[in-house]
Amino acid sequence: MAKLLLTSLVLFCCAISTAAAAASANPRSSAAAAAAASASFIKSSCSATTYPALCVQSLLSYAPTIHRSPKQLAQAALSVSLSRAQSTRSYVRALARFKGLRPREKAAIRDCDEEIGDTVDRLAKSIQEMKRIGEKRSGPGFEWHISNVETWVSAALTDENTCVDGFAGKALNGKMKSGIKARFTNTAQVTSNALALVNKYGGH
Repeated sequence: MAKLLLTSLVLFCCAISTAAAAASANPRSSAAAAAAASASFIKSSCSATTYPALCVQSLLSYAPTIHRSPKQLAQAALSVSLSRAQSTRSYVRALARFKGLRPREKAAIRDCDEEIGDTVDRLAKSIQEMKRIGEKRSGPGFEWHISNVETWVSAALTDENTCVDGFAGKALNGKMKSGIKARFTNTAQVTSNALALVNKYGGH
């Protein structure tokens, strides 16, 4: 009887130990599985954008907050776009402080500064508007907010492309032109991706 009791006690302790070990291992396993699922969701969603590789590269770091949420994905894409636009605006304003700029160079930079300033404002408004959307993806309230976001992001993309397209008739030197063009092009690409993800979230 004593042996049976001792054996049962040993088996019980082993079971507790095994369960504890499994419990301690599961959080890591679950976290890894969740991260993999989020990354897969991002890659799948980005396939619908114009620049899928850039989309994935710019959004993977947001995977822990995106999970598998189309809304969080769109918000993250807008945040990336706003960050790039703010960086581009800082670059343009730094160029404007250069001494020795010719009148046409000053005019070109001033135009781009206005365009990127409008872009930053519209993207910031879009992010705030997305936060006003509830979890329900239907109804007049949802459509109103999504329509506003789509309009503002589309206008921001137009602003960015206007600066790039305007270089043909501007007397900018090669290095200055290539620097501005590279930054505006990258900002336009992530904004295009953001618009595609917003449209997808809105069912458009």
